[in-house]
Amino acid sequence: MTWLQRYRIRHYISNSVWILPVLSAVAAVAAVRVLHWIEQEMGWVSPVDPDTARAVLGTMASALFTSIVFVCTALLVAVQLASAALTPRIIALVFRDPITKSCLTLLVFTFTFSLAALIRIKAAVPLLTAHLAAYVSLVSLCAFFYLIDHLGKALRPSGALRGVAWLGGKVIDSVYPERFDKLQEGIAPNALHVPGGEPGVMIPSLRDGVVLAFDDEGLLSLARRADCLIELLPQVGDHVAAGDPLFRIFPGSATLPAEALRQSVAVGQERTPEQDPTLAFRIMVDIASKALSPAINDPTTAVLALDQIHSLLRKVGNRRLADGHVGDTTGHLRLVYRTPDWEDFVRLAVTEIRQFGHASIQIARRLRAMMENLILTLPEARATLLRQELVLLQRSSERSFAEPEDQALAAVSDFQGVGGKHETNQKR
Repeated sequence: MTWLQRYRIRHYISNSVWILPVLSAVAAVAAVRVLHWIEQEMGWVSPVDPDTARAVLGTMASALFTSIVFVCTALLVAVQLASAALTPRIIALVFRDPITKSCLTLLVFTFTFSLAALIRIKAAVPLLTAHLAAYVSLVSLCAFFYLIDHLGKALRPSGALRGVAWLGGKVIDSVYPERFDKLQEGIAPNALHVPGGEPGVMIPSLRDGVVLAFDDEGLLSLARRADCLIELLPQVGDHVAAGDPLFRIFPGSATLPAEALRQSVAVGQERTPEQDPTLAFRIMVDIASKALSPAINDPTTAVLALDQIHSLLRKVGNRRLADGHVGDTTGHLRLVYRTPDWEDFVRLAVTEIRQFGHASIQIARRLRAMMENLILTLPEARATLLRQELVLLQRSSERSFAEPEDQALAAVSDFQGVGGKHETNQKR
């Protein structure tokens, strides 16, 4: 099985809600068969009246089926409402939620188990299956109420933003595991032997879609065996059309199969977070931008987005960012790929919110508080760009607010936007 096939299987499973519930239904039928066989062998019979057991299990099964239908319907409706109010990019993350999957799986398992136990009640009531079905049904009803509470909180702006930030933090930890070191940042390529000349081979993409991930270890192994340099042209998150260049090979190698290269890159319908640390920023900036639109005019939601962007920017600023150059053990450069740097993260996090919120004192004050705080808490090498953004913010405020009193208000840092106090030398 190739890397691409394994990736597609993992991606499909992680983004599908139906797989675990279907497997749980099969597991429930098998569990009832095994338990009923044990009951028959041991001669275990419940003292409960058969008619009472049928009534209880039948009522529980009906309630569970209603709960399953309600959860599925409510989930679809809630996701559509949240995507309209926040951003459509939130839909995929909701369907990846492990709590939603686990609760729905438990409901389906219990419903199937109760039905399978119900049909085995005849003149006597089986001890294990009947009692276990009743008690698990009660647990499932508790899980149903918990799921409703979880969905209601998770799809609020604050809950959705916190979930996106948590996922983004996991991706940042995975993609950038090393702490920032000013002595090492950005120096990797000069120790590697870089082949010269024009690219000998250009490998085009055969599919339309977004680059989701790539197998860096597999590409490195291919380049080492063919004694060449492989350059992956699109960045993770970029859209490629059929026929667009996907790879360049320096120098050209006839021993390097094009299909093996294509099997090292996953192309799909929409961006996924696994190797895309900027996706979380993109989602939160989209939520803030929609909140700042004239049709919605909800700067407080944009401030909530800036709270989470602030945390992620600090995490990124304290990490050693990849330079996109990978060498082998002999010191030869073998793989080059495009990857975001500190400037890309800062521009993505700040620019659009500053532009869309230029007329909001609340946004100006929260942006200023974020950048001043990051200047104080991040390494000095990260501060230069943040100071430039502060200058741009000041110019934007001077253009947007005609009254000097409003300009003075916009020039104050405030973690709440409006209503809080902040000292410029304060560290969080």
